[in-house]
Amino acid sequence: MPLNDTEHFVLLALLRFKDGAYAVPIRAEIEERAGRTLSITAVYAALDRMEREGLVKTWLSDPVPERGGRARKLYGILPVGVAALKRERSALERMWEDLPARTVWRKS
Repeated sequence: MPLNDTEHFVLLALLRFKDGAYAVPIRAEIEERAGRTLSITAVYAALDRMEREGLVKTWLSDPVPERGGRARKLYGILPVGVAALKRERSALERMWEDLPARTVWRKS
């Protein structure tokens, strides 16, 4: 199944977190690197969808060391998720193939 833009960005962000991450730093990574602003709800929705599809795994962290600190739900990318990213990248590269380096975009 093809990835939507949000899923694509979330999986790429997860590749940068070796020990997993929760939604807030994933969202921050996307905003910092891609300049895309996503709602935290969109990030959670994408993570939940990809967990159901077997692209990511989840586990609980140790409780945070503050009073009343709770465990966080961490996400990590699975090999199937990496394969999905590779498929998407290959598809995009094929679409860009043979286009002039300086394509002139026409106004409609």
